Amino acid sequence: MSEEAVTPEATHISTTPEASNNQSENNNSTEQMKSQAPQMTNMEKIKQRKQTWKAAPLNKKLLKLAVYSKCQIGECECTGWKKTQEQQALTFNDLCKCDHTMENHVSHLRAKSEQDVNQVLSMVIDFDNIYAAMNKEENPETKRVYGCLFRLLRKCILTLETPCIEGPLGQPPFEKPSIHKAITNMLVYKFSHLAQQEWKTMCELARILIQYLNNWEFPPPTSQNHIIRQEEMTIYRVEYTRWLVFCHIPMFCDSLQQTDTTMAFGKTLLRTVFKHIKKQIMDQFHRARDQMTQERRVMLLTHFPPFLNALDKELFAPRSPIFDPDFKHIPTLHLQSLLESSRKPPAETASSASTSGKRPGETPVKEYKRRRMQDEQFDDLPEETVAQIINTIDDPNYMTGPDLVFSEDAPATDEAPKTEERKKIIELRVVGNSLTEPVSKQTMLWLIGLQNVFSHQLPRMPIEYISQLLFDPKHRTLALIKENHLIGGICFRMFETQGFTEIVFCAVTNREQIKGYGTHLMNHLKDYHIRKGILHFLTFADQNAIGYFERQGFSKDIKLSRSIYQGYIKDYEGATLMHCELNPKIIYTDFTATVRRQKKIVKQLIYQQQRAVSKVHPGLTFFKEGVTTLPIESIPGIEETGWRPAARATRLVQQLEESQDIDVLAGMLKVVLNAVKNHEDAWPFKQPVDRYTVLDYYDLIKYPMDLKTMTERLKARYYVSRRLFIADMMRIFTNCKVYNAPETEYYQAAVNLQQYFQTKMKEIGLWDK
Repeated sequence: MSEEAVTPEATHISTTPEASNNQSENNNSTEQMKSQAPQMTNMEKIKQRKQTWKAAPLNKKLLKLAVYSKCQIGECECTGWKKTQEQQALTFNDLCKCDHTMENHVSHLRAKSEQDVNQVLSMVIDFDNIYAAMNKEENPETKRVYGCLFRLLRKCILTLETPCIEGPLGQPPFEKPSIHKAITNMLVYKFSHLAQQEWKTMCELARILIQYLNNWEFPPPTSQNHIIRQEEMTIYRVEYTRWLVFCHIPMFCDSLQQTDTTMAFGKTLLRTVFKHIKKQIMDQFHRARDQMTQERRVMLLTHFPPFLNALDKELFAPRSPIFDPDFKHIPTLHLQSLLESSRKPPAETASSASTSGKRPGETPVKEYKRRRMQDEQFDDLPEETVAQIINTIDDPNYMTGPDLVFSEDAPATDEAPKTEERKKIIELRVVGNSLTEPVSKQTMLWLIGLQNVFSHQLPRMPIEYISQLLFDPKHRTLALIKENHLIGGICFRMFETQGFTEIVFCAVTNREQIKGYGTHLMNHLKDYHIRKGILHFLTFADQNAIGYFERQGFSKDIKLSRSIYQGYIKDYEGATLMHCELNPKIIYTDFTATVRRQKKIVKQLIYQQQRAVSKVHPGLTFFKEGVTTLPIESIPGIEETGWRPAARATRLVQQLEESQDIDVLAGMLKVVLNAVKNHEDAWPFKQPVDRYTVLDYYDLIKYPMDLKTMTERLKARYYVSRRLFIADMMRIFTNCKVYNAPETEYYQAAVNLQQYFQTKMKEIGLWDK
């Protein structure tokens, strides 16, 4: 064999997701552990060697290939040129042991294209590497696989054919759905209800796991001590052989076709090794925690374990929908806008799928929501009707019904600023300082003007602090300029990796207030961020600004996980943290005008309907006959008006509670309870309070409650109505607030978890307070 073979040491590829995503950090740690100079991996050495040989002159390539090429003379059976004696410089006229020259071994290659010669040369290098790996391998099963591929490559080099693996192993994919598809199914099945940033975190964790599995070195069957049953060992032995042949060895022998592990295999292989892999992944991340950034440490050490546990549970469940080859699932509306892959519109998806019974992969909550949406389908208005109504409301003399007395033609709050912007009276610009690029004189003048506006309008803020943030290159300001004078602006900082922006300062000069400029500024800022792909705002508002931010769509109910923004934004004493989630389908600068126009269309439709059904019915006589109640639809003329029973969430929930299907309600409550238990602020409430540690707790708290007790009650079907469930959950928070002082971390955890609980209950329609 050639002495230039590069040995793929133990055929182990040490690439991991952490190495891939933190390459600079891992490179630094590797340099400290090994040497000051970076070391080339075996894969890089093999690739470099192939590139060197492919760039060599043709004669040099042929001199190497002669050793592996069959003699072309008549019936000669020589399969490779061999030296007859020690020679310093080889030539094509040198004789082989078969008494024919070297030229007779390469004559058939001279007619081949450079691409064909390079392909054979690549196979020769792979042949050398497999031979070296085979000699170094100690495991007999793995060594046998190397031997088979070694003989296959030797045959293909002689026949100049492309290697093709055929036989009882079959061809990938070996099972459907693949591991990659199952993990993708789990994302939609388990996490589609999450907010955008949390959903992105789950997608990143899935990507890390898939990459880790693709680069994982599966152990030989003889080292799998936990497999006791013979039939399981037989299955793993076949899967392991397939993995070597189609996934692992082709990574350093690219003459063989390579398939990613997660695309080739499915549930069978993953079940045999997942618990071992899960432990190895987390052990590796814990060892490397000091080299991670704060953001990555939170993601891998806090969010990754629950993700792996969720997959573990589905993997060993008797009939998990994520491993159903026909898995179908309708994602939530916000998820449809985030998925990058092309999908059918929701209406088309719903029509193409079965509408009877429960769909594969649906939880009771999602089935309940889908049926509610199907019950609320309405036909679109004919185009002629819409055109007629628009012509009517565009008429300057348009008045309908109450408008004759109470006109609503007063302009929207931001209508005047929009008109001024169209007339070039005002303009809006995003400005900021820079340390790497030249800053124009005009930009500096605008920044100084903004400094004056903010310092005058925000007297509680030190001017040094305003200057520090305003001129910080990481901050940007949306400036409102009127007749070349700064009259207002919004200073903000974008955290693109976290998916949110912090609004730092927002102000308009006294003379220009109450003219709609604040709303117009915020609408422009929303449109700017939607174009940048950031859909969340956070800000600390003082008492005077809370009303303004609430009118702009901000809320005190923070839907972002605290781990996303904690450590990135600064807390302000006496201020309230507020959050705003943007809808990427809305153009906010046109929003008010569009809504007002839609309102006029609806009013005109109502007016037309009223005229069409204008009829006086006789009074009701049921009550004189002793009837105390009657259905609304029995009132004469009510159905002619177009009235339909309202399918509100609270009404449906009451119907659900009145029904006997407790299992459906239990499934919905389980979703909420699991979400609450997995929240970062649930740690004080997961177990009952230890009476020996907190001696006076049960003296003060007469009705204790905790998440473990609620889980047991849910399993026992104690919660026959949602109100029992809500009462127990609220008791947890009330007890905590009664026993602990407001400044303690326990009290704050109760406040945060209560807000999160109410949000989750509202999302699935179980909260009507």
